[in-house]
Amino acid sequence: MTMTPVPGSIDDTLALLKAADYVADRPLATVLYLALKMQRPLFLEGEAGVGKTEIAKVLAAGLNRKLIRLQCYEGLDVSTAVYEWNYPAQMVEIRIAEAAGQTDRSELASDIFSERFLVKRPVLEALEPDLAGPPVLLIDELDRADEAFEAFLLEVLSDSQVTIPEIGTIRADAPPIVIITTNRTREIHDALKRRCLYHWVDYPSAERELDIVHLKVPGAGAALAQEVVAFVQALRAQEDLFKAPGVAETLDWATALCELDQIALDPATVADTLGVLLKYQDDIARVQASELTKLLDQTKTKTAAKL
Repeated sequence: MTMTPVPGSIDDTLALLKAADYVADRPLATVLYLALKMQRPLFLEGEAGVGKTEIAKVLAAGLNRKLIRLQCYEGLDVSTAVYEWNYPAQMVEIRIAEAAGQTDRSELASDIFSERFLVKRPVLEALEPDLAGPPVLLIDELDRADEAFEAFLLEVLSDSQVTIPEIGTIRADAPPIVIITTNRTREIHDALKRRCLYHWVDYPSAERELDIVHLKVPGAGAALAQEVVAFVQALRAQEDLFKAPGVAETLDWATALCELDQIALDPATVADTLGVLLKYQDDIARVQASELTKLLDQTKTKTAAKL
């Protein structure tokens, strides 16, 4: 298998993302291009649903690289993320050695703590060579993991290597493409951030979000797509929402409205489908109680001027 080269310019990076139906702005394409050329991890921060995880998926598909995903959660540790030993197989090997009369403990220890008993988890898998090129390692929602877990990643991010006490250091021939995402539910330590290039993935502008809707939900007519985007943009401007809708919710809502054969927004349909956009009852109640009519009026005014 021939290795697909990384993009040679920012424009090439934009083209790669666009070919995979990812509508990116130039600042994102710039930092992604630099991360690839400099072989540095890319730290993506932003609200949930703005497309951070999708960047890693698109990059793996566009470069024909293997995607290795480490989904972070509270309590994640080295044995789940990096490596562990196959203890049952080791015990069998010890019993066989004892039955055969092997008494050299150092030789036995050297045998059972070898790579054939090593269970490779996502981080260690990402350091293995691949004919298609270094894989894309997605460390998703790092803020969900405990702070102590970040220390395990520093060696990987700095030197593309993992040190296993029983074996030694395992180093990648070529650094994997590392994408780290966080929803900023807690701050990530500076020591980890220093090893990465950083980019804040913001909500898209109305124009870019409209392009995304046209691309991802082609069944939505021009009028409906305009109104959906205008309504969501107005909804995000509400300062008292607990969680504003992301791009993922915009696409879900546009799809749901198409399934309902809607060609435009109306108060009853919007009220009935707010649960697709908003995921907290307090937010839904707040919009239904006082904001719905005003938001719809703003939406109709904006889209009428554009259509």
